[in-house]
Amino acid sequence: MSSRPPKRIKSQHQSTSTPMSKETDSETKPVRSDIPAMFRPPVNRAMRVLDRSFFKRTVPVSAATIFKTSDIATVRQALHKKRDLLALPRMATLRDIKQDDAVRKCLLLREEIKHDDTATWSPTVSELVEKGMVSVGPYDLTIDYDYWSYADIMASILPEELCDEIPQGFTQVGHVSHLNLREQYLPYKQIIAEILLDKNPTVKTVIRKTDDVGSHSQFRTFPFELLGGVNDLNVIQHEQNCEFRFDYSRVYWNSRLETEHRRLVDKFRPGEMVCDVMAGVGPFAVPAGKKKIFVWANDLNPHGYEVMQDAIKRNKVDKFVTPHNQDGRDFIRSSARRLLESPLTVTIEPKVRRSQKDTAPPPEVFHRPTVFQHYVMNLPGNAIEFLDAFVGVYAGEEARFAPHTEQKLPKVHVYCFSGHSEDEHHDHVDICQRISERIGFEITTEDRVGGSGRQELELAIHNVRLVSPNKQMFCASFRLPEEVAFKKV
Repeated sequence: MSSRPPKRIKSQHQSTSTPMSKETDSETKPVRSDIPAMFRPPVNRAMRVLDRSFFKRTVPVSAATIFKTSDIATVRQALHKKRDLLALPRMATLRDIKQDDAVRKCLLLREEIKHDDTATWSPTVSELVEKGMVSVGPYDLTIDYDYWSYADIMASILPEELCDEIPQGFTQVGHVSHLNLREQYLPYKQIIAEILLDKNPTVKTVIRKTDDVGSHSQFRTFPFELLGGVNDLNVIQHEQNCEFRFDYSRVYWNSRLETEHRRLVDKFRPGEMVCDVMAGVGPFAVPAGKKKIFVWANDLNPHGYEVMQDAIKRNKVDKFVTPHNQDGRDFIRSSARRLLESPLTVTIEPKVRRSQKDTAPPPEVFHRPTVFQHYVMNLPGNAIEFLDAFVGVYAGEEARFAPHTEQKLPKVHVYCFSGHSEDEHHDHVDICQRISERIGFEITTEDRVGGSGRQELELAIHNVRLVSPNKQMFCASFRLPEEVAFKKV
């Protein structure tokens, strides 16, 4: 037996199936257990095929048998207040017990209390016995596979040297669990998948990414292998009160970015005009449309475009969101010009009962702007390379913008990766330099709000998430400089 202290394993009632925003793409995490050793599952580190029947244990504990049903609440409250009840996660302490040919209710007591040693009884237990409300006796507590968490079971199967960190977090998209496994855990991938399926009822399919996103496709899809469950990647995914249906193998989706999608959409105001250049299936565009924000949403992936069309119709945002299927650079250049000549008015009638028509509020009327207020460029791997398309995008249209009108030049929200430096300022400098090279105009960290540079650029760099120990995802937002937008090319 190892002399190492027992490991604490994160209890599974904090569901592994919950997508973890701002997690890294490494799926192994240090784990600990709050379950005392006597209640943990039996160990079999040679197991390679899951045997659920092996995981069964009978633990002798003590129980307070209650003589009168009317005393159950009083006894439970007294024992709970003094922390005399057995404290195991997801374990019911009120049980049936046969005593004197009658079935009575009993309460399981903490493991330190011994039925045959009154010296281990608390004053509360002793008092309840003296009053004749309970008797303390033995109870055989049977625990099986269904009780223990994924992490508990894995900790009893994996070699000890692999138990310091257990593959535990995963991304869930619809009914699909997407795992990233380090090499040392690959021999256990099938058993990991089986246990995940058992312990997460909303998961029906488990896959493993076998190469980097975009390594085999310009559409940010990834090669994978099926580890367990049904071979069906047609998923239904909900985000920001919107429903998306797609084949996960054919489009890009990252559930960990929901917080970021929400953050950016919340910056847009109803009636504004947004150009979503690399829209995917519409995680920015469709929720924005629900907020009555106009969006021209574009994606190069034909299947992604079809899914986006379906999402627009399914979520009833077709009055505000228009899908496109073009190259991103071409779309930036052409859409700005086309929008100038595409006025549109949308009228939203209030939803009222027929009997209330006479007192109904007036309809909402939205006039679609003929210039974009925002550009979203969510292709962190190379979106910065597309920024040169903004050079001269509004050349000759100076009269449409400030100071001639109240209309400001659009804000660009470009996603990118940078290193994960100890001083994040170094990453921000790197991002500004790369942006500057593409647009032919110098932007520096001093241009951020509150800095000493050009405040009209309204620069902000937001840390989105850590992708790996040396890779950070950022969103750089800045207002398009007039020297770039109006440059004659």
